[in-house]
Amino acid sequence: MFPFFWKRQKPDLRQLRVDIHSHLLPQLDDGVKSMSEALEILRNFEHLGFEKVITTPHIMGNYYANTPEIIERKLNDLKTEVSKSGLSIEIEAAAEYYMDDQFISMLDNKDQLLTFGDNYLLVETSYMNEPMFLNEVLFKIKSLGFKPVIAHPERYLYLQEKPEKILELVDRGALMQLNVNSIIGFYSIPTKKLARWMVDHETIHFLGSDCHNLKHFNIYQKTLGQRYFKKALSLSPLNTSL
Repeated sequence: MFPFFWKRQKPDLRQLRVDIHSHLLPQLDDGVKSMSEALEILRNFEHLGFEKVITTPHIMGNYYANTPEIIERKLNDLKTEVSKSGLSIEIEAAAEYYMDDQFISMLDNKDQLLTFGDNYLLVETSYMNEPMFLNEVLFKIKSLGFKPVIAHPERYLYLQEKPEKILELVDRGALMQLNVNSIIGFYSIPTKKLARWMVDHETIHFLGSDCHNLKHFNIYQKTLGQRYFKKALSLSPLNTSL
């Protein structure tokens, strides 16, 4: 349920409209556990004024061994339930690819990859250490015609220790997706610090909820009223182009 003050102070999200990072396909990864939870979150997104949610299940080695076929089947199931529930919000699916040996093999083999919008490809890396092959993989992604979007860079320790690396990655053609909840320190204080640094240095191309459950959404809706969220929104993220 939404607190009363949210009904009176509903944020204007016309500069966002689309969420590009979430885990709302039940039982595919560490996201929602049930269809009812997914529907409640989508109902809340619609209440806030969102027109579309692009959900992005993990694909990570043997740990989350999802495939385009598995994701598409689960997406169709969710779409059916969305239609039955009377919601008008649009739901699509891409994927969040972990930058590991399997992902590199997918690139080498030119496997089907799940993208969103203008061939945007969402990728994540180790939280602790910079992959030795990071630059090479970004080059390979671009050479195949994809546009790499690095998921929640503010959460990576190696970037927290060296924020200027983000500027280098942007120069190499990588786009940055900020988790909105990072702005208020939901994950950690260092994450909050780097998130705000990215806003101040205008190195944000997409905003995402990275919503895994109702707890994440409840934090998310509170963050929307924060000054740094409004500042991030003023950078004209690419969400509206989707």
